[in-house]
Amino acid sequence: MRIGILGLGRIGAFHAETLSGLDVVESLVVADPFAEAAKAAAERFGAEVADSPEAVLAAGIDGVVIAAATDVHPGLILAAVEAGVPVFCEKPVAKTMSEGVQVLKAVEGSDVPVQIGYNRRFDAGFVAARAAVRAGELGTLHTVRSTTLDPAPPPAAYIAASGGIFRDCSVHDFDIIRWVTGREVSEVYAVGGNRGADYIREAGDADTTGAVLTLDDGTIAVVSNSRHNGRGYDVRMELHGFEDSIAVGLEDKLPLRSVEPGVTFPAGTPHDFFMDRFTAAYRAELAAFTEMVSGSRPSPCTVADALEAGWIAEACTLSLKEHRPVRIEEVRTV
Repeated sequence: MRIGILGLGRIGAFHAETLSGLDVVESLVVADPFAEAAKAAAERFGAEVADSPEAVLAAGIDGVVIAAATDVHPGLILAAVEAGVPVFCEKPVAKTMSEGVQVLKAVEGSDVPVQIGYNRRFDAGFVAARAAVRAGELGTLHTVRSTTLDPAPPPAAYIAASGGIFRDCSVHDFDIIRWVTGREVSEVYAVGGNRGADYIREAGDADTTGAVLTLDDGTIAVVSNSRHNGRGYDVRMELHGFEDSIAVGLEDKLPLRSVEPGVTFPAGTPHDFFMDRFTAAYRAELAAFTEMVSGSRPSPCTVADALEAGWIAEACTLSLKEHRPVRIEEVRTV
């Protein structure tokens, strides 16, 4: 198949490399506002360069990957759907939930599939955890703990445009909690603080947060996030039931040091970058996209799925601001 790529920054270039290595992908057509980025991709992967998103969509492609700036996601998704081209778009669907709702309404009823990029759904550990929960191996689930700790914060310009840590970072935890448990979140209570970079505080954001989510069956989920984790990039999940308990991310590259006498776990070099931790998941995610393009599977993460995680982020943002529990119905507009 022939795949277009819109946006060739860090993640777009990685997607180009992944796609060029898939047997089902015969050619790539790429575009980026920075001509040098498109030229580099063409030279490295043998891609064709187009001078605009419109030109990419008109180049006889079978599917398109959107890795451009968040501001342009809605317009590019809708343009691709209108052109009849299956879409993979990095999260979020849009910068604001109102724009995201507009996209959802516009694509509802269309037979053109859209996949939003939540890569943890393709990580082997999270896949195994979901299978264990669905098979009833844990018995009745009562507690979930989900963690995302970045080794260092992104630049000030990124923070200022990110929408806040809940919308930018925690949203991955919110999505994977829904996906693994198969439950919806009914209420949240969030706290946050700033012990690190001044520019995060100046942007009105928090650099470290905690959130307690009550799921619709009464299960309690605790989410922990930080922009400052000196030992590395730490992503984990624990699931505790009446019959068994399991963990995702409990492996030798876990960025955590045991101080128990005689304990040598974890023994590996800690993960220090999200693309290191989730390289295989990103590749599996794009392989799934090509299956969606071929019509052999439905979208593994729809626009509606992505918006559900977004509503949880909105509720947590409001909870932190007003220092109170917030039910999802308070923020949901659809």
